Amino acid sequence: MTEKVKIVTLGCEKNMVDSEIMSGLIDQRGYSLVEQAEEATVIIVNTCGFIDAAKEESVNTILDLAELKETGKLKALIVSGCLTQRYKQTLMEEMPEIDGIVGTGDFYNINQIVDEALGGKKPAFVGNPVFNYEEILPRKLSTEKYTTYVKIAEGCDNNCTFCSIPIMRGAFRSRSIESVIAEVTALAAQGVKEISLIAQDSTNYGTDLYDGEYKLAELINKVSEVPGIEWVRLHYAYPGFFTDELIEMMASNPKVCKYIDMPLQHSEDTVLKRMRRPGRNRDTRELIAKIRSRIPGVALRTSLIVGFPGETEEDFERLCDFVREIKFDRLGVFTYSKEDDTPASRLPNQIDEEVKEWRANTLMEIQRQVSNENNGKYVGQVLDVLIESYDGRSDVFVGRSQYDAPEIDGDVYVSNCKVDIGEIIPVRITHAYEYDMSGEGVL
Repeated sequence: MTEKVKIVTLGCEKNMVDSEIMSGLIDQRGYSLVEQAEEATVIIVNTCGFIDAAKEESVNTILDLAELKETGKLKALIVSGCLTQRYKQTLMEEMPEIDGIVGTGDFYNINQIVDEALGGKKPAFVGNPVFNYEEILPRKLSTEKYTTYVKIAEGCDNNCTFCSIPIMRGAFRSRSIESVIAEVTALAAQGVKEISLIAQDSTNYGTDLYDGEYKLAELINKVSEVPGIEWVRLHYAYPGFFTDELIEMMASNPKVCKYIDMPLQHSEDTVLKRMRRPGRNRDTRELIAKIRSRIPGVALRTSLIVGFPGETEEDFERLCDFVREIKFDRLGVFTYSKEDDTPASRLPNQIDEEVKEWRANTLMEIQRQVSNENNGKYVGQVLDVLIESYDGRSDVFVGRSQYDAPEIDGDVYVSNCKVDIGEIIPVRITHAYEYDMSGEGVL
């Protein structure tokens, strides 16, 4: 009997790419990939272990799916990803429900792991997280075929005091330009139009491969030249390495989305120093001003952490003022999570959870008002919108502008048009809301 495999992906887009490669390998093996966990004889849970909430979700998902050994057809439950890379021994000792585990640097062995688990062994492939995607492995897309993510690097060398990524993903490792372009070319041949480039630290791309040279601008230009690619989007741009060359390229290349995802984490120097982040408040302000002056209409997304050890009321109030002043187009707020084996977990003046939650809610309320104001500037403008779905009840299409990343930011609701899913069409914006917009197709 052909085994039926279900892959459950938790966490970030980088995990999603790993899952898609595992799907491609499993498909090559001749096993059947299924959508419903209840139908699966093998389930792979690709976990996240970044913060406590993600770890809890991963553990709960594993336990819930393990019940299918009694109520469904499940024969083998395999766990992969960041949680296994970080907690191999604990998982194997405390969760007998698991039949095999694989770390972040070994998932290309997934077929062997599946076979051994089905054979009654308890395989554990968790070595150093050094996989770097130089080879083009088979990849079976889980997203709609017109948009997807491409990893350009793995790991991180920045060693921020709150972050466990170097523990789980290893040191920073760029893919070669040729490797990335080969993958993008293959994806374009499948109908992909939008490529979102991701790395934990994308602006440092190439420095480890090309004699210390920053190569992100060159890479993005070459991705944009691949036939069939219409939008190129950049994620996780570390502020310390944002070069003038990158700014000029984003301003001049019409296929590059005027959208920058640049996690800043905080605004105040005292907090940034304890976080071991590069630059200070003045540097951030100068960089944002430069980006906005040279890339007209650019949308800036950032993420901020509240409740970091030692963050005072004054620090938080200044952070609020910073958000009001800068008026980020998109903003995510996280409460500080005390992570094992990170320097920040040993800092004094840890902050109560209730205080963290209150600060996060306060900051998001400020951003809600900022976002409503920012979106208002698009009313009357014509924006290109990538159509992603159709709502038959309301007779409207739903899509995104270049200023909104897939499944992260807002939507544009489009009436007065008949188009195919995956098309990019001009839309005149008629209404703006806190996070979404609506308009009419201009055809």
